[in-house]
Amino acid sequence: MKTSTFILTLMLAAVSGHAQAPAAQAPHDHSAPAPGVVYSCPMHPEVRAKAPGKCTKCAMLLEPAKETSALPVFQAPAGADRLRLEDLERMALAANPMIGQAQTAVDAAAGRAQQAGLWPNPTFGANGEHVSRVTGGGAVGGFVEQRFITGGKLSLDRKVARQQQAISAEYQKAQTQRLLNTVRTLFYQALGDQLLIQVRRDLAALANRAVAVSQELANVGQADRPDLLAADTEAERIQLELVNAENARERTWRQLAAVLNQPLLKPVPLEGNLENIPKLDAEQALEAIYRDSPELRTAEVSVARAEFSVRRAEVERIPDLLVRGGLRNNREFGEVGPLGPTRRRGLEGIFDIGVEIPIFNRNQGGVKAAKAEAEHARLDVLKTKLALKARLSASYKEYRDSAAAVERYRNRILPKARQAYDLYLANFRQMAGAYPQALIAQRNLFQLQDSYVAALVNAWRRSVEIQGLLLGGGEELGITAETPSAADLH
Repeated sequence: MKTSTFILTLMLAAVSGHAQAPAAQAPHDHSAPAPGVVYSCPMHPEVRAKAPGKCTKCAMLLEPAKETSALPVFQAPAGADRLRLEDLERMALAANPMIGQAQTAVDAAAGRAQQAGLWPNPTFGANGEHVSRVTGGGAVGGFVEQRFITGGKLSLDRKVARQQQAISAEYQKAQTQRLLNTVRTLFYQALGDQLLIQVRRDLAALANRAVAVSQELANVGQADRPDLLAADTEAERIQLELVNAENARERTWRQLAAVLNQPLLKPVPLEGNLENIPKLDAEQALEAIYRDSPELRTAEVSVARAEFSVRRAEVERIPDLLVRGGLRNNREFGEVGPLGPTRRRGLEGIFDIGVEIPIFNRNQGGVKAAKAEAEHARLDVLKTKLALKARLSASYKEYRDSAAAVERYRNRILPKARQAYDLYLANFRQMAGAYPQALIAQRNLFQLQDSYVAALVNAWRRSVEIQGLLLGGGEELGITAETPSAADLH
């Protein structure tokens, strides 16, 4: 029995060593620092330096550290096409109806601005009146009537409408940015999904190997049935998590297909670096938002529109002129002699000029309302700034949390988990430790990578939100991003 167990252990060690042993490295001279090489402590991976030296925590000699990703390399199918973020953005801007809809709003506002400056049309008409039968009279003629707008009302109407057109243009910018935010968020979500699938596939393979090892140990009497059931249960759970990850990727790509208006779009490998999250500064981000935000710009344009509306209300009391003129044929006799009427009056010119006297109604209420609306618009600028600052505070806090989690996973947690796995594996190769301990350490490493991916995706989501001027994205299309739980991030 002992001989069989020893042989099985040696076989497992050989298989594990072939699969997991790192490639042999040539001796390296540490006398002079190589350009671009980073040195770290074997026991404290977070201690890093650009030149050889000693660890500031344990005084061990620093060793060259490989600048590798904390994630497994995504295995794309051979010959598969890859999509970049720029490709998806271009497709969305070309086909999503939000862009065309926003453009129609701008065109409609431009039409209203054009209409606001037009003079009222003249009125052409005919009139007639009957003087009396005695004179055989009566008059028939025509006239033209025109209202003359005074006080610069048309010019002010046009300026108010142009400010509304500017607001529509800001709305178009906001919709474009929201669309780009949606595409970017889904891109990094899909990028995380494909890496998460790779991590969970590796973890599922490890779990299946653990089941096989447990089965072999049970066959030689080194494991009992509870151990075998526990390993099998863990493998089933991890397989279910893999299915969930694949379903999540399908969901993300269906959402991308909707945003891009590409119903036939299928999941393909994405080209991008999920670990290269941008470094954001709160003050610089707030300054950029105040400078470029369509929300704030809309509020500022609304102030200008309100000020023109006040001036328009003030000149409303200036009366317009209503002028009418024309010709008529007057058939009334102008002279009456001893023998009766001698000559009709004939053609006559007529005119009327009317003006409304502002005695009772001087648009007092309209001016008061316009001034109140202007003050409301000015206060809305401050309100919008405060709201943007508050929203940035919340988003930046989540960004910092995720960035801190990413940094800790990358530089401390994952290196230590990988080192623990390497040590367990080395002990097993030297017959100083059990192989299940190495499997548990590797499973822990993969699970930490799972959480690392979640932290990366959330960091990118908040980065897109902040760099996208806090405009969100996807709500109008019914798309909401899945937020990782606290357990995923820490």
